[in-house]
Amino acid sequence: MYKKVIRPLLFELSPELIHRIVVVMLRVVHYVPGARQLLRTCFTVRHPSLEREVFGIKFPNPVGIAAGFDKDAEVYDELLSLGFGFTEVGTVTPKGQPGNPRPRLFRLPLDEALINRMGFNNRGMENAVRNLRHRKRRQVIGASLGKNTATPNESAPADYLKLFRSLYQYVDYFVINVSCPNVRNLTHLQDKETLKEILRGLLDFRRGQNQYRPILLKISPDLTTAQLDDVIALMQEGGIDGIVATNTTTSREGLATDSRTLADIGNGGVSGAPLTRRSLETVRYIHEKTEGRFPIIGVGGIMTEDDAVAMLDAGADLIQVYTGFIYNGPAFVKRICKRLRLEADKRSVGEQRADNAGE
Repeated sequence: MYKKVIRPLLFELSPELIHRIVVVMLRVVHYVPGARQLLRTCFTVRHPSLEREVFGIKFPNPVGIAAGFDKDAEVYDELLSLGFGFTEVGTVTPKGQPGNPRPRLFRLPLDEALINRMGFNNRGMENAVRNLRHRKRRQVIGASLGKNTATPNESAPADYLKLFRSLYQYVDYFVINVSCPNVRNLTHLQDKETLKEILRGLLDFRRGQNQYRPILLKISPDLTTAQLDDVIALMQEGGIDGIVATNTTTSREGLATDSRTLADIGNGGVSGAPLTRRSLETVRYIHEKTEGRFPIIGVGGIMTEDDAVAMLDAGADLIQVYTGFIYNGPAFVKRICKRLRLEADKRSVGEQRADNAGE
């Protein structure tokens, strides 16, 4: 129904307009008595086999909505009603900013992909705090943090610290976003020494708090093996509690979309199916290199239930979707959770048979 009827109609409109319409519709749901309960009934799968405890946080299921959808923490409650186990708001910056000029979001239907160069458009941390004050205690919410575009890189640590301090009591975990290719010079912050400087202030502040908030680092799929090793070394030195792998890619390799269309679109990060293989490789490399000691949120190219299973099998503890959600519709999370439950049942049967054979 969604792919054959609804999606073709939605894809007639610009991606950013559709996104805004969907957010407004979800906000309307907030005011309709019983609407969120109806959504939960239709889209939520609950089962003990889906539950996870990662970096001390209990997740009802391992499927989250990635940062970028709910930039201003407007609809986290409604998104969780669609069956997500957790949501990540932002990327939030200290001051509100408009982002890059439009158009800045493009579909590549032949590739089941998107190209975006949004540029951290959001209303700023004070607005996010106002919205997050209404969150329910049982909800699992993370926040993606980014510096303002106008902030020079040498002043970036102050931006991240300001965000960390302001949002600390309102979210469960933080993601340091230094890998978005759409903010000028941001990816330069992925340098190991620069990351240490950013982390220093966050760790000092966290030591003085009664509650522990995990800090994760979101990395680019375009990192070399040597750069990945630097990230792993930084984790092993302490301070980073986990990794979000991966952000969008600047690569256009292997796309089915014709070169002229890509040239007309211009720069931006690619998400969706073209990212599947590279994200899996990155997650598998980090998991194997660290012997599974650090939690990983796998994101990028999860377009099918098979992709979700493969990402978890590669070593991810949790997964996030965004482009797959757009291409597959609101029932996508439910389908993934049902598949994961089925996989858990198969494992349980296999283990039981192995036990019986050993008796």
